[in-house]
Amino acid sequence: MNSESEVAITEVLEGNAECPEDVECSITKALDVLDGRWTFLIIRDLIEGTKRFGELRKSLEGVSPKTLTVRLKELEKNGIIERTAYATIPPTVEYSLTEKGKSLKPIIKAMKLWGATWG
Repeated sequence: MNSESEVAITEVLEGNAECPEDVECSITKALDVLDGRWTFLIIRDLIEGTKRFGELRKSLEGVSPKTLTVRLKELEKNGIIERTAYATIPPTVEYSLTEKGKSLKPIIKAMKLWGATWG
């Protein structure tokens, strides 16, 4: 995503602009990618930087290992995160946001602000 696109998204999120006519504003598409109880919380944690499975599980109190695994695989399939496996014993796996995932930062920030104001 180029900086021009990022500025346009930020302006729409801040209410300073309408979604351009040539862009399909589809909440359904976004929810198809970001659906799931833990998805936004995983993204929130990865905005801070690369994390291992155990670090994510510890920060997401109450998530089962199976659910976390499923959500991480879905996010990877949708190009939001990348998984890096290292050939160590035991195996080490790290998760980080892709550029597509990093583009969600203003949305996560807006949700935090909304929750602080109205939650």
